[in-house]
Amino acid sequence: MKALVLAAGMGSRIRSVAGDLPKPLLPFGGASILAHNLRWLASAGVRDVFINLHYGADAIRAEVGDGSAFGLNVRYLFEPALLGTAGALANLGQAFDATMLVVYGDNLLRCDLDALIDGHRAAGAEATLALFDQGAHVHTGIAGGRVEIADDGAIVAFTEGEAARSPLVNAGVYAVEPSILDLIETGRLVDFGRKVFPQMLAAGRSLRGQVIETDGFCLGLDTPASHAEGQRLLAEGRIVL
Repeated sequence: MKALVLAAGMGSRIRSVAGDLPKPLLPFGGASILAHNLRWLASAGVRDVFINLHYGADAIRAEVGDGSAFGLNVRYLFEPALLGTAGALANLGQAFDATMLVVYGDNLLRCDLDALIDGHRAAGAEATLALFDQGAHVHTGIAGGRVEIADDGAIVAFTEGEAARSPLVNAGVYAVEPSILDLIETGRLVDFGRKVFPQMLAAGRSLRGQVIETDGFCLGLDTPASHAEGQRLLAEGRIVL
C-alpha cells in the first residue's frame, strides 16, 4: 500500500503557535504531527509514502529523511506553486498506479485503515472518504460541510450551513483509485472538496463514505484554538497516540 501525506500548506492560521515551522512539524504529544502520522501509516502496513512539500520543505526533509526511522520508504514531491489537495495526487505520475491512501498532514486521525481499504475495494469505489460523527467521536477544530450517505455508504450529498443535517464530517483520509485522475489537471491547483468530489457526485461515479470505528478520533490541529483543545484531550487521556 502507498500513501500520499499532504504537507505543503502555508500554515498561516497557526503561525502564532508554530512560529516558522510548517504545520506538519508542529509538536504534539512528544513528537511532530507528521511523525505521528508516519508511525500510524507504518503500523498499518504502509511502506511507500510520498510527501508533498512547499513551505518549510527543508525542515520536513531534515526531520523525516528517507523514512527508514519510521519503517518507511519516503519520497518527496516539491511544489514551487501549491497544487491543492488533489493536484498533489496528479503530481505522482506513474507512481499512482493502484489504490492510494491520501492523508492530510495537519490532522491526527486514528481509524482502522485495513477496514477502510477493505470497504473501499468491496464496494468497487473510486474514492472512499473516512468520516467521523460529530456527536460520537472525539474531534477538534474541523468545521466545513457535512457528508450525507446512504445505507450502503454511497455519498448522496455534501451540505453546508443550516442545510447540514448530517453529523458526519470528512476526516481528511481517503482511499482513491487512479481512475479519478481524469478529473485532475496536472500542474494545476485542484482541490478534492471543492472540485473532484462534487464532480464525482454530479456524474454518478462511485464515491462513498465510511464512518470510522467508535473509538477512533479526528483532531484538526490547524488553528491555535484547535491545537489547545487537542492538548487538553491528550492530557485528559481521551485520546491515545
